Amino acid sequence: MKVQGRPKVAAVAPSLKISDYFGSQVFGLKEMQETLASPVFKKVSTAIEKGTKIDMSTADEIATAVKSWALSKGATHYTHWFQPLTGSTAEKHDTFFDALSGMEKFKGSALVQQEPDASSFPSGGIRTTFEARGYTAWDPSSPIFIFDQTLCIPTIFVSFTGEALDFKTPLIRSTEAINNAAVDICQYFDRNVKKVNPSLGVEQEYFVIDRALYATRPDLVMAGRTVFGHNPARGQQLDDHYFGSIPSRVKEYMKDFEIEALKLGIPVSTRHNEVAPGQFEVAPLFEDINKATDHNLLLMDVMEKVAEKHGLKVLFHEKPFAGLNGSGKHNNWSLITDTGVNLFQPSNSARENLQFLCFLVATLKAVYKNADLLRASIASAGNDFRLGANEAPPAIISVFLGSTLTGILDELEKNGNIKIEKGDNMYMKLGISKIPEIILDNTDRNRTSPFAFTGNKFEFRAVGSSANPAGPMTALNVIVADVLKEMKKDIDKEIDAGKEKKIAIVDVLRKYIKESKKVRFEGDGYSEEWEKEAEKRGLSNLKSTADALDVLLSKQVADLYKRHNVLNEKELHARHEIRLENYVMKVQIESRVMGDLALNHIIPTAILYQNKLIVNANGLKGLGLDHRAAIETIEEISKHIESLKSNVSNMIEARKRVNKVEDISEKAKLYSTDVKDAFFDKIRYAVDKLELLVDDESWPLTKYREMLFLK
Repeated sequence: MKVQGRPKVAAVAPSLKISDYFGSQVFGLKEMQETLASPVFKKVSTAIEKGTKIDMSTADEIATAVKSWALSKGATHYTHWFQPLTGSTAEKHDTFFDALSGMEKFKGSALVQQEPDASSFPSGGIRTTFEARGYTAWDPSSPIFIFDQTLCIPTIFVSFTGEALDFKTPLIRSTEAINNAAVDICQYFDRNVKKVNPSLGVEQEYFVIDRALYATRPDLVMAGRTVFGHNPARGQQLDDHYFGSIPSRVKEYMKDFEIEALKLGIPVSTRHNEVAPGQFEVAPLFEDINKATDHNLLLMDVMEKVAEKHGLKVLFHEKPFAGLNGSGKHNNWSLITDTGVNLFQPSNSARENLQFLCFLVATLKAVYKNADLLRASIASAGNDFRLGANEAPPAIISVFLGSTLTGILDELEKNGNIKIEKGDNMYMKLGISKIPEIILDNTDRNRTSPFAFTGNKFEFRAVGSSANPAGPMTALNVIVADVLKEMKKDIDKEIDAGKEKKIAIVDVLRKYIKESKKVRFEGDGYSEEWEKEAEKRGLSNLKSTADALDVLLSKQVADLYKRHNVLNEKELHARHEIRLENYVMKVQIESRVMGDLALNHIIPTAILYQNKLIVNANGLKGLGLDHRAAIETIEEISKHIESLKSNVSNMIEARKRVNKVEDISEKAKLYSTDVKDAFFDKIRYAVDKLELLVDDESWPLTKYREMLFLK
């Protein structure tokens, strides 16, 4: 087969030592210090550290230095690189060359601010064609970089009236919210802590298939997944792909995109085969959450472009192939102080472990109180197909801690009200002495948990592989910040009532442990028993995006985001509308692709094969031979063709009816039930039956096996 005979394209690194080229395409602090005057560098480094504003004269000096550096690297254009609510990144390239002067120019004003057409991006009604002004503004906390001969300046994107039209702006606001709340708690334990930064490591799963085979599948091209496809005899059931030897073509592709990523300062660290054939993973080291989010989106872009060079196609859809594992984007989240302490890292210090318990328990309560918001933050048409499947967490939001931490919290809840006698060791009495025994990996792994503690961080496993991680991370930052603020008030109230500080903290922790206990679950998240148990506990099970997103309209969520100045009600409503519209359009596209493939590719092929069988049956009959088997096959093909025609026709009519509904929430729900749930499986069943009956050589759709088992 030609696909298996394609030569691999060798990846060539600039040097054998990664340190020689890591960050070579980034204008970071080192480059700033080398090219800027000392007072200017001090201003920009302060702006990065504290979020202060950069004045225009300083911006002009930075722009001059950036231009010289970019031109020396071969850049010809510059762009503001931002994250509109499409879910991907956006850029408009302008040349450095000024035809009037015949010279390359780049002013501070171009560095700091640009004005894209805000009405051309999803805005949920915030911007319209007759009020289209919007602004991109430089985000100094994320480094400028060069990609494909273009200087890229990371920016936020806001409307003329000030509303956030992107993912980055609320993420930055939420980072400030959790910083303020976390520092207040840290002050009980260490007065030197002045800042707390959320940290993020994003494990990116993806599929790789041959580009030519990808082009033969209209459903993959249009919808990102195969809406039809008969499972191969051998899929992932042997468990032999996971951590196996990486196919040669894919390995060279991995090396190549890693080289480009490293040049861009993306600290990619891990590569391996994932569970499904054709599925792989790349993971970076941990970074500041804003930079990590930018790097994840940039990495996906790099992977797409490098794949073309290797004759491959990378798929980030959450469930591109039925019957195989889907892909996630595991967000590993923690909180790091400016003194270098990971607040989710247990230690041998009783004081640090009490601090650790504060942040652990606050996160538990935050997830319990806001489980529906976390579910909404990961909702998408693609993720609906993935959640609850093999090695993907269910739609029920729960927290896995492991037996050690569970035992400690149970002990604290049980004995927290023991009277502390003079001279008693409070930590021994309360079971807290056990915490120093915790070491990394002293908990099991639970792949069925959507939100798991994994030693020194929480892993939000439920995020979909194509998602912008800023959305879920903004929600997580805000809900934890809110509970930390609540915790501070409750502890201070206990102290004001005369309790010793440590006792006050423990009493509040005990109360929070009781309040959030229902969200803790250590068992099999895939089991029917867990669904029943979760229902008894009062935990939501929002299986559809159309249902999950309505939580964004609740007063609880609106008040939460408003309290922390992250999103106002108008911005929340816009996001609700945009994401529901996106869901509707994704289901609509899949529905249209299904109809097109069924009516214009599959049925004609089935009829042609049926005609061959008719000729064969007549020939057998003319010879006086038994032709009943051929007649039965002909009749069965006819039955499935009629079923296919009928269901596609009914699905089209259902879509027309639903499209008349004006309310976006109602329309999304009807697309979920009256279009997707009502017809997708029926149409797929008829196609599967026809594929078993029609001659393999004439079948119009490429088989999974040919796509997935690359050498």
